Amino acid sequence: MSNSEFTVLLVEDDDDIRLSLRDYLKAKGFSVLVSSDGVGAIKILLDSKIDVIVSDYRMDIFGGDYWVRFLHTFCPDIDVIITSGYLRPDFKVPYPVVYKPFDYAELAAMIADIRDKKLER
Repeated sequence: MSNSEFTVLLVEDDDDIRLSLRDYLKAKGFSVLVSSDGVGAIKILLDSKIDVIVSDYRMDIFGGDYWVRFLHTFCPDIDVIITSGYLRPDFKVPYPVVYKPFDYAELAAMIADIRDKKLER
């Protein structure tokens, strides 16, 4: 599976982060779909095959614990990476958390690792 066949859903309410990270991941060859909130992400999940979700934790519209619980309950077969500038390391989330500000290259490497593990299955 090449990067272009591996689809990332990026859910981030901060326009600057969402658009610059989208561009960065596309430049790395990934197919990237974006949403600014959980509601828009659900629409994309219904219409598209998603391999990994990279999502901010705290968003005004359907974010936080409800969004994480939704993903855990209704998207158990999709890998998820949570990004956050607000979560404390002792707060339990069932997914890997990348704390803001983060290095886009490190996040891209995490996504590539998920892709590679899927190839091994």
